[in-house]
Amino acid sequence: MNLITETQKLQNYLKIQDYKTVVNGCEKLIKKFPNNPFLFNLLGLAFHGSGKFLIAIDRYKKALDLDLNFLPAMNNIANSYKAIGNFEKAENYYSKVIKIKPNYFQAINNYANLKTLIYEYSTAIELYEKALVIKENDTTILFSLANAYHAIGDINKTKEIILKILSFDPEHISTHKLWSSIVNYSKDKANLNQMKNLILKNKLSNSQIVDLSFALGKAHEDLKEYESSFFHLKKANLIKEKEYNYNIEDEELLIDSIKNSFEDLNLNNEKKIFEKRKAIFICGMPRSGTTLVEQIIASHKDVFGAGELIYLQRIVNKYFINEKKLSKNKLADEIELSSNNINQDYFKMINYHKFKENNFTDKAPQNFRWIGLIKLFFPNSKIIYCKRNAKDNCLSIYKNFFASDDMKWAFNEKNIAQYYNLHLNLMEYWKTKFDQQIYEINYEKLVSNKEDEIKKMIKFCDLDWDPICLNHHKNKKTPIKTVSISQAREPVYKSSVNSNSNYENYLSKMFDLL
Repeated sequence: MNLITETQKLQNYLKIQDYKTVVNGCEKLIKKFPNNPFLFNLLGLAFHGSGKFLIAIDRYKKALDLDLNFLPAMNNIANSYKAIGNFEKAENYYSKVIKIKPNYFQAINNYANLKTLIYEYSTAIELYEKALVIKENDTTILFSLANAYHAIGDINKTKEIILKILSFDPEHISTHKLWSSIVNYSKDKANLNQMKNLILKNKLSNSQIVDLSFALGKAHEDLKEYESSFFHLKKANLIKEKEYNYNIEDEELLIDSIKNSFEDLNLNNEKKIFEKRKAIFICGMPRSGTTLVEQIIASHKDVFGAGELIYLQRIVNKYFINEKKLSKNKLADEIELSSNNINQDYFKMINYHKFKENNFTDKAPQNFRWIGLIKLFFPNSKIIYCKRNAKDNCLSIYKNFFASDDMKWAFNEKNIAQYYNLHLNLMEYWKTKFDQQIYEINYEKLVSNKEDEIKKMIKFCDLDWDPICLNHHKNKKTPIKTVSISQAREPVYKSSVNSNSNYENYLSKMFDLL
């Protein structure tokens, strides 16, 4: 058996994401070559690719036991630690790789990506720039750098990098999509014809078609060409819908299990042990105004904007989710403990952000599902629920691409409407339990009566009035990574109110279900 030939075959299977074949092949080879760190590293990559991060970490450790300075395994174990939210260990391994080999390109790039996760964009930009010294015109790094500048609101620098990428790679579709999110096509049609020509090419992948279609949908909407806009949006959504084949019944089961779990539960049994810093949870449907609300609150001098965090979702999955449902027994057991594991685990991850403020925002929209858990395990927290006109909200979801695995329902008209209705049903339930403890901010009221609505919201958060909150669009201290990035950098505007009327003829099936 030729080890090199066999491992090359397995690497090819890894490229096409046939992880089962890679695992089986590596395990057979390891029996014959038990002291080969490369095989354990390859096995780790297969487990990581299939989402089994803890097993991947174990295999990388075995590679490092065989060779303490085996840099690929060191870089990859950092990636797996990053995937499970252990940022401290991930950073330690990335730093160790770079210390041993300062020009290790992959580790520098991965380390920069980690820094963007925790909103340390200045450090991320430095690392991307360092990577570009090694590979001057690397498109992946340049694109990441453009997104980093976009997140911190430096539009001029973002455009500069976009133009640089397109100068030597005019068909870089992700860059065209990024450009489309920045410009208003009624004023600037610079890349519109390029995108129209690109989408006619034969050898585009589905992901490229999706990117171009969403971008063209946005461009035609800017031009008030709604029929053309819908044509492209429908094409993008149909591709993702077929890819995911999502069953909305999974969400229905989860919502039912949440309500069932909180019936006959002692909701006065709040944890007495909790972190004194105050989390302001901003939740609601995606595209309901959560990013705008966070930018307003995080403008306050005493608030740190932590962004759209996945920490609470991870903790809920770890402690309470069983077969896609919330376990009432596990919840009851955790409530009875004298400790507060949920709070401790959450703040262990929050602490990695290294901020000084005593108040911070957590803007994960779908945390509306966990309001009961928040009230039990974060008793000093504040909850702000963002609500928007149902048709406008669902249209905005249909018009945008969401990469999160938690958003697989967002590419089908019926699923979007049903998810909205499920969310509304659950929020009505939470109001019967915690009515006065949830602050509901209405998007339409916020944009029509900005000052009064913002003042009431800041007061609810137990914060002193800070007039800078009225100029949230000037807030540069809170980066934005969501699809709302461009809108949230603008002053409050009303043009999106009742925007659904432009698509009434095309999305009636979705609107009628609301």
